[in-house]
Amino acid sequence: MVGILQKARNIVGKLLHQPVRQTALQNVLRRLHRKSLGRTPLETGSRLGCTASKRTVGIRHTQRHAQKKFLQKGKPQRGGNLEQFVYPKLGPGQLWETVAGEVSEKGGEVITETPVKEIHIERNRVTSVTVETPSGERREVPCDYFLSSLPLKDLIRSIRGIDVPDDVKRIAEELPYRDFITVGLLMKKLSIKNRTKIKTFADRIPDTWIYIQERDVRIGRLQIFNNWSPYLVKDYENTIWIGLEYFCTEGDDFWEMPDKDFTQMAIGELAQIGIIDPDDVLDSVRIKVKKAYPSYFGSYYELDKVKDFLNKIENLWCIGRNGQHRYNNMDHSMMTAMVAVDHIATGNNDKSEVWSVNTEEEYHESK
Repeated sequence: MVGILQKARNIVGKLLHQPVRQTALQNVLRRLHRKSLGRTPLETGSRLGCTASKRTVGIRHTQRHAQKKFLQKGKPQRGGNLEQFVYPKLGPGQLWETVAGEVSEKGGEVITETPVKEIHIERNRVTSVTVETPSGERREVPCDYFLSSLPLKDLIRSIRGIDVPDDVKRIAEELPYRDFITVGLLMKKLSIKNRTKIKTFADRIPDTWIYIQERDVRIGRLQIFNNWSPYLVKDYENTIWIGLEYFCTEGDDFWEMPDKDFTQMAIGELAQIGIIDPDDVLDSVRIKVKKAYPSYFGSYYELDKVKDFLNKIENLWCIGRNGQHRYNNMDHSMMTAMVAVDHIATGNNDKSEVWSVNTEEEYHESK
């Protein structure tokens, strides 16, 4: 198993598309986005508990007009603030599909749509997990190692066979999250045009992400998938695929709004700020993601007690964004798994290095 996971580390290079450019101004806005996601609804003044639905910089959606001032050509930057990065041709999902294929080819079994319901522990080791199949059947699966990307709240709830201290239960149960809704729109075209010096197909805007600043709309961010990779769109020359991003809390009015109503609201917001004409919408989809953003308030400040408890379970390794309750990007989330595999392969049970991936202050942008 460890050998299979180590080989998966070498797959990324085959999948990568051309570098995607990222400006310094986008980094500034992303830093503000990160800060707002880590605050309570009261602190951000959000109307719907959506911590990222408003921005604090008075720059309109066409932020690219200020790129000339902010872009620092040729200057290397630490952490995630890179001017360019590589991107899988068919999107991030292509990476996991390829890894799953490699695992299967080497004799491993990849089981999907089968959540872990119980984690059984004996003598401070995970011995097995109880999973639930798509048909509702529960079965027990033995474990040599358990690498968990479960939200810590769900992980603690699932532990069986040992006593979990009351304060650990409380801290995990109260860990805060921000949930996420995206609306995908297939468009004939956008209403805004490229006014930069960057050459683009059909004079389309060059942005991958646009951070929305207007205070009279709820959308927090807009993605143009064509600009991540042309392979993401079936008819690149005649259509544009965009994603409207909203940040909220599971169970609130925003989350519970019917798909049709939410999509119409989203279309109306983009039309209101002049980005699209509703008549140009060809198709749409709405997707909801629970616990998309671990937040840094409340019981988060007592998280070390949960970590100390989990670290005593010898063959349990907490990895990924929710597995560590850390707002990491994909690269650092993958790195936690890679470090865990390296430790397992060498018999190193010290988990501090796994927990410390991407803890430098500069990357977390907390200043």
